[in-house]
Amino acid sequence: MKKICIGNRIKGIILKMIVGSILFLLSAVLLVYLVAFLLGPPNLSADQNTIYYNKDGEVIGEEDGFENRSWVDIDEMSPHIIDATLMIEDQRFYQHYGFDVKRIIGAIIKDIQTMSLKEGASTLTQQYARNLYLSFEKTWTRKIKEAFYTIRLEMFYSKNEILEGYLNTVYYGHGAYGIEAASNHFFNKSADELTLAEAAMLAGIPKGPTYYSPFNNQEKANSRQQHILTIMHDENVISDKEYTKASQENLHYVTKKERKSLTVGLYFQDTVLNEAAKRLELDLESVRSGGYQIYTTLDSAMQGYLEESIAATIPETSEIETGAVVMDPATGAIRALAGGRSYQDSPYNRAIQAKRMPGSSFKPFLYYAALNNGYTATTKLMSKPTSFEIEGGNVYQPSNFNGYYANEPITLAQAIALSDNIYAVKTNTYLGEETLVETAKKFGISSKLPAVPSLALGTAAVTVEEMVSAYGILANGGYRINGHTIEKIVDRTGKTVYERKNNKKSLVLDPPKAYILTQLMTGMFDADLNGYTSVTGISITDKLSRTYAGKTGSTDSDNWMIGFSPSLVTGVWTGFDDNRTITSTKERGYAKVIWADLMEKAHKDLPKQHFEAPEGLVAIPIDPKTGLRATPHCPTSTVMFFEKGTEPEFHCSEHYNGEEIKHEEKKEKKEKGLFQRWFEVFFD
Repeated sequence: MKKICIGNRIKGIILKMIVGSILFLLSAVLLVYLVAFLLGPPNLSADQNTIYYNKDGEVIGEEDGFENRSWVDIDEMSPHIIDATLMIEDQRFYQHYGFDVKRIIGAIIKDIQTMSLKEGASTLTQQYARNLYLSFEKTWTRKIKEAFYTIRLEMFYSKNEILEGYLNTVYYGHGAYGIEAASNHFFNKSADELTLAEAAMLAGIPKGPTYYSPFNNQEKANSRQQHILTIMHDENVISDKEYTKASQENLHYVTKKERKSLTVGLYFQDTVLNEAAKRLELDLESVRSGGYQIYTTLDSAMQGYLEESIAATIPETSEIETGAVVMDPATGAIRALAGGRSYQDSPYNRAIQAKRMPGSSFKPFLYYAALNNGYTATTKLMSKPTSFEIEGGNVYQPSNFNGYYANEPITLAQAIALSDNIYAVKTNTYLGEETLVETAKKFGISSKLPAVPSLALGTAAVTVEEMVSAYGILANGGYRINGHTIEKIVDRTGKTVYERKNNKKSLVLDPPKAYILTQLMTGMFDADLNGYTSVTGISITDKLSRTYAGKTGSTDSDNWMIGFSPSLVTGVWTGFDDNRTITSTKERGYAKVIWADLMEKAHKDLPKQHFEAPEGLVAIPIDPKTGLRATPHCPTSTVMFFEKGTEPEFHCSEHYNGEEIKHEEKKEKKEKGLFQRWFEVFFD
């Protein structure tokens, strides 16, 4: 009797323990669900590829970041990939509430037997939670966190939302996250185009992306694909006919060359990425994988013209590099950009990142300052070898290209067309070196500039983009512009998070002087302007069909050509990355040839335009050699512009019937001219 009482007591204790444990577990479960409810729905945002569009709204590129991700709605996926995934990963997905108890119990028993956490029994919801929020380490802490996220996902989201999220975040290897990225990577098609055989192949990869990738192990990949097809057939998801056809289908994988690759303006796309990171105040990777839609300023046709011009001009075997920017001077929108000859060989952006000496292409800033300080188009200075005493008692002796000097006074118009260095340094020292520094800043040059005589010859390092933006101010009549590649950025929810505003234009130059300088810069293509044949643009004049303004620049290791029309400004730099001296005459001409070819292609369908003169200017026919008003006897003349009251007063007296008059006749004509002018003043 005593034994029976003891036995009943023990049974009672055990029963109480079991009931207590059950109540504890129920309480714990209720607590977990209560906490999950209070925490609310977890954020489903996941990394997505950022997409770039050109100015016409066409896709030009897609950022993979460190991981290639593309999100598609579940309705935009092939039903085969949904069925195949459910059959191999979670057949009871639509029946359970986040956990498959039967599978979990079986996995726990095996884990206890092996004293490990190797056995998996995760549902798609658990995997999705892990993909979104957790690491892949196999610890109890991670499993507890995973359980909380799983409960919250199931509590606040529908099964289809969870399935869609899983299929868009699961890893398929080779940097491809999500079914859309995987479909493109393996078969060069969208997820809605997948066949049953292709879907079964992809569905088998996530279990071991390296092990089951057909690119890594075709045999194991095929075996797993057949296993999945068999399950689908056994579960009556597919028919006998579908099974037979899919099992025998010969899959065609894409090669690297065949794989979709959007390569429009890769240097431009890098520039966009950096600008977007600055605008959004994010790091580059956050922009790459942020799922943004970035609407850019790129003109795809213009980009094509630029790349064609570079490829046609510089031989494939040459080591010469280039950087180029094409810009709309009205807005600062960059329409095309080349940071080098081959992005694959070198992604270094020479148009934006590299700083090189611009040589004489820097002179327009000096001559704008000169016009602001009393110079006119006909102001003369002597062009001959000259030594300048500089700070510290040192002597600076600039020289002209190829040692050519006029050895006589030349006008500002001639100095620009000939790119005379003596005239430039004389002007810089006359104005004071700080004047040029301040003027260049007014043009938007932000690089460090030393206030020295040689700055007139472009001895400070600047970027191509800086120079093109500065020339754009001349092209638009004197208004500040900022080079940019982005018009609008939309986030993954469709919200516009950045949009460029058309702010009121800021006038930074005097329009009459900007126009006068622009007209003077057309002289580099006009041999008649100066009476000499050595204008710097003579080698490309026959390639041009309309009026452009521009300036060349050269150092031992750099060549520049920057020029503009009223609607487009383009700058091209060429040189060696290691600053080697350019010794070939042909190589020295590459920048000009690329520029001329691009500008002509870009303008071929545009009406001819002329730079519009502001009020307050007068147009005077000038004899280019004397800088005086031209007469019918001058062999050549060109129209130059002056602010009213600064135009030459006297007419040329050196020509008669197109020939120079002898010294005696010249003196007589001069005296007669003076008498006539005196007579007109007093008796007219």
